[in-house]
Amino acid sequence: QVQLVESGGGLVQAGGSLRLSCAASVRIFSNYAMGWFRQAPGKERAFVAAISRSGVATSYADSVKDRFTISRDNTKNTVYLQMNSLKPEDTAVYYCAARQGVPTVYGNYEHWGQGTQVTVSS
Repeated sequence: QVQLVESGGGLVQAGGSLRLSCAASVRIFSNYAMGWFRQAPGKERAFVAAISRSGVATSYADSVKDRFTISRDNTKNTVYLQMNSLKPEDTAVYYCAARQGVPTVYGNYEHWGQGTQVTVSS
């Protein structure tokens, strides 16, 4: 059983930064590719970023490229999402997700966290 717990969300002004963390309760964290997704009110869940099992390969949605950075620490069973230059349109509930194998931009991850709210005020 894989449990994912996100933290680090909150209220921030436009232009500010937040760092989200996702701690995984899993025996071998490096077996899992990790992803971040978000869901804004009235919208479908959308891909944000993903990282390979080793952390070497990353991918980003165009809307967050050059502003967000995904990383992981396999010694701490944790994946991070550093969010800079935040915009009001980044407001959403952010979810981390885990899947065995390679990361994807699709929602076909096997395990999901409960989400953390990020609100960006203008």
